[in-house]
Amino acid sequence: MSWRGQACIGSALVLTHKCSVLCFRLAAVLVAGSALLHSLSLAWAEDAPNVAAGRRLAFEIAKGNCLACHQFPGDPEANTLANIGPPLIAIRSRFPERSQLRSRLWDPMRSNPNTVMPPYGKHGILSSNEIELIIDYLYTQ
Repeated sequence: MSWRGQACIGSALVLTHKCSVLCFRLAAVLVAGSALLHSLSLAWAEDAPNVAAGRRLAFEIAKGNCLACHQFPGDPEANTLANIGPPLIAIRSRFPERSQLRSRLWDPMRSNPNTVMPPYGKHGILSSNEIELIIDYLYTQ
């Protein structure tokens, strides 16, 4: 066998080894990802009633009425042309601590005295429990 043939065989063996290592790592990532998605789906399923209740409160005119000022790009059923407030998207990354968002909904004037957003909790428009439900919904956006 020529040196070229031996080099090809050697290269093929190295490539085969690298491919098998890569396949093993990919399989490990897929298994871990699958487990993570499964646990998240269970968590979302447990929160589903809260999310649905929060959505109803957020859209209800006599309660949150969020659609009057905000768009919900992540919710295809939220039909609005509102542009007074920022679009409610990536809420969990914008407010990683629930307490930040809770404070914003309770009395937004604390962080922005010139806001037109009503102080939902401070004025009794929403109860603490209702604010928590709306946060559950907003965290899906």
